[in-house]
Amino acid sequence: MKVINSYPDLAPRELGWTSTVPASWKVLPCRALVIEQNEKNENSWNQNYLSLMANIGVIPYEEKGDVGNKKPDDLSKCKVVRKGDLVINSMNYGIGSFGLSMLDGVCSPVYIVLKPKEDIVHERYALRIFESKSFQRYAQSFGAGILDHRAAIGWDDLKNINVGVPSLEEQAVILQQLDRETARIDGLVEKKTRFIELLREKRQAHITRAVTRGLDPHVKMMDSGVEWLGDVPEHWKVIRLQYVITGIEQGWSPECLATPAEVDEWGVVKSGCVNGGLFAPEQNKKLPANLEPRPEIAIKSGDILMSRASGSSDLIGSVGMVGEFSGSLMLSDKIFRINLNGCIIKQFFVLIMGSRVVRTQIVNAISGAEGLANNLPQARIKKFWIALPDIEEQAKIVDFVWKSTARLDALIEKTERSIELLKERRSALVTAAVTGQIDLRDMGVAASKITVRKTA
Repeated sequence: MKVINSYPDLAPRELGWTSTVPASWKVLPCRALVIEQNEKNENSWNQNYLSLMANIGVIPYEEKGDVGNKKPDDLSKCKVVRKGDLVINSMNYGIGSFGLSMLDGVCSPVYIVLKPKEDIVHERYALRIFESKSFQRYAQSFGAGILDHRAAIGWDDLKNINVGVPSLEEQAVILQQLDRETARIDGLVEKKTRFIELLREKRQAHITRAVTRGLDPHVKMMDSGVEWLGDVPEHWKVIRLQYVITGIEQGWSPECLATPAEVDEWGVVKSGCVNGGLFAPEQNKKLPANLEPRPEIAIKSGDILMSRASGSSDLIGSVGMVGEFSGSLMLSDKIFRINLNGCIIKQFFVLIMGSRVVRTQIVNAISGAEGLANNLPQARIKKFWIALPDIEEQAKIVDFVWKSTARLDALIEKTERSIELLKERRSALVTAAVTGQIDLRDMGVAASKITVRKTA
């Protein structure tokens, strides 16, 4: 693999987020590149409210869906945003909540709005600087907050950070090459993401067939009488979940710290702790020292947990079983603990709750609950239909599914890791380009063959 050279005049310059910059580049503070914009939307003359989505950028509020903060009724206190302005979420900059606006509009007054100086920097080159992970980490170090990546920063924190600035002509060349390579990487990520989606669809179809039709291809079938189930094995029972659920417990959501609990501390699980059908204990928030824990809602090995609420309707109803666990975590009010009787194996319950036939019922239960958007009521869960074999057959199905999906799970994991590596490469490339660690001016090889050196 051919390595693209760095600039021949690379010189030591300690900027805090990089230690070298080409000698031919100017070193300027951010305030010399961009101007803070604080124009208020007086009399609410502009009604185009804009949102910032992490790793997406600036979009119309109507396009973001039912996630994040709501549009305020009074827009008069909002900041005016012009096309070509940079917009930064002061709380979430470190997790990718920033972007270049392609629209005129208004945004939250807590956002930072910056106008690039056209005689110094291309607006998209300024965006690339703010996209650099090294720059972001350094900027976040000046912020205030418990978590580094969520530390609140302001213009006063950003304006004095020095950056290397090539000529406008050189910026244009760097942007051209950088755009080409990042677009190539983005294309690969998109293809791999779609591949994972197809693998998961195949996995779900495999599970659905096993938990609704059994393992015997010659078994005699009957009409279940339920639209969602269709035909099921004749010897299976068609029941509502209320006949296997003995109780549903709900937890507590006090005002917690943003950091996860340590091994010897109490915490409250987040709504995403069972995404993907697996229990993820690291998805929790630490209970403040001034609050007493509630042992009666502590999570135990063997518990069946279900997400009842989420910002994404695709994640509502996710079910997972807790394996060997000895931590001190409590249920939140967004997580149900499902108690079952002896007619159903816990692992079979987890499988059937992730099948298409139950997911269809979950989606309908959410959309049909007026005033309870993105929420799944207990009463609806108990009314879901399933087809249930005897305990012995359930055990065989569970064993078959675990063995037959292992290869798919391994392939999904491998593809997810390759996506992570591509994203890391993209991030390193951006930082290397805007700090002069690689010279893109006379690139004689395909951008895809760049090897990026790590920067500070």
